Amino acid sequence: MRKREGILRSERGSSLIEVALIMPTMVMLALGVVDFGRAFFLANEVAGAANAGAIFGTQNPTDITDMETVAKDDAPEVSGIGATAVYGCECSDGTSSSASCSSPPSCSSTTLVYYVKVTATAPYTLMLPWPGFRSSFTLSNTVEMRGFY
Repeated sequence: MRKREGILRSERGSSLIEVALIMPTMVMLALGVVDFGRAFFLANEVAGAANAGAIFGTQNPTDITDMETVAKDDAPEVSGIGATAVYGCECSDGTSSSASCSSPPSCSSTTLVYYVKVTATAPYTLMLPWPGFRSSFTLSNTVEMRGFY
């Protein structure tokens, strides 16, 4: 005698239901990974741009415009990247400083050094609105380097 399968006991189609229940979660997880990857890439580009501007600034500390240009040119694929640069003088132990070195600080037992500081920024917009996150924000990185006179 053959066993009769009832509708409630049949397992046909259960795989389809499992996939239908899991698929939205998997898609959201994949989109979150892609969004995080885009933000990580942009953060690395911003950090590299600030670093490139500061390295240029250690060789040309008074050339603010070109420090900013070098920083922006280091990340050509990033739209909306901005950079600001400053330079100044300070005692090597960090006790006293002067902006733009027009009147250098007096250092008692340490030497006078110059510093350059470059800040690079870029806007980032999420692909999808995620709960608990703003839909757009600014990524920023500041690099400060010193050099001797």
